[in-house]
Amino acid sequence: MSNTPTLAVIGGSGLYNMSGLSEIEEHGLATPFGKPSDPIVVGALGERRVAFLARHGKGHRITPSEVNYRANIYALKMLGVERIVSVSACGSLREDYAPGHIVIPDQIYDNTKGRERTFFGNGLVVHVGTADPFCPTLSEQLFEAVQATGATVHRGGAFVTIEGPRFSTKAESNTYRKWGMSLVGMTASPEAFLAREAEMCYACMAHVTDYDVWHVSEAPVTVEMVIRILAQNTAVAQQAIANLVPVPAKRDACGCGSALADALITARDRIPAETRERVKLLVDQYLK
Repeated sequence: MSNTPTLAVIGGSGLYNMSGLSEIEEHGLATPFGKPSDPIVVGALGERRVAFLARHGKGHRITPSEVNYRANIYALKMLGVERIVSVSACGSLREDYAPGHIVIPDQIYDNTKGRERTFFGNGLVVHVGTADPFCPTLSEQLFEAVQATGATVHRGGAFVTIEGPRFSTKAESNTYRKWGMSLVGMTASPEAFLAREAEMCYACMAHVTDYDVWHVSEAPVTVEMVIRILAQNTAVAQQAIANLVPVPAKRDACGCGSALADALITARDRIPAETRERVKLLVDQYLK
């Protein structure tokens, strides 16, 4: 068994309290972008090691806008992670995506306002492609892993990320529906885009907890609703992760692992040494 956890799961701390996880260790890492939300838990599932990161910290003490997304992704990269599964709570903006269902979205609309969205800048300009922000290969594998649990799962849909931590107004929720959005949540952005900059495959297991506030015959979303549905779905999420672990990565098929190959536009001799040192884990292979 390799000691490198090539697959990581970002979600609630309860996800790694799963049967079959052994040889558990914690990694308290410091990155050039600060500390991650929590120490990263790494354990063995079958013949592979998997990393788990509590996005909001143990005890859910960090708001969606306070999450240090850059440190979280960079720390996973430091450990050798190549694929990330995000487990996220969301509201449904469609009648057919009902509370209790799981969705594997294929698009994002970033409607956040105050978050750090890139590892780059400070003398290094990088334009990474994100036409398809979720890795299609990993998303399909994740869909099949969830489907095998017997849960109701949907493939596809646009996920609009809002700033939070408040829930939407009815006017906002109805606007997102008119835009053609399928789901609304608070954490997919900039996480997915940073994963692409780090050349990591990224897919989302979105757990529908409510109909947001647009649905006239359903009660508006509350914290109680979110917690109840997530608790009900924890076993499904854990089983889906266990199903996914032995599946071959197929990284050659998606292109995520070479996302920066043609994305660095700054003349190499004009990149400040401090900036180059800060992001060397991401760009060194392209600057040698």
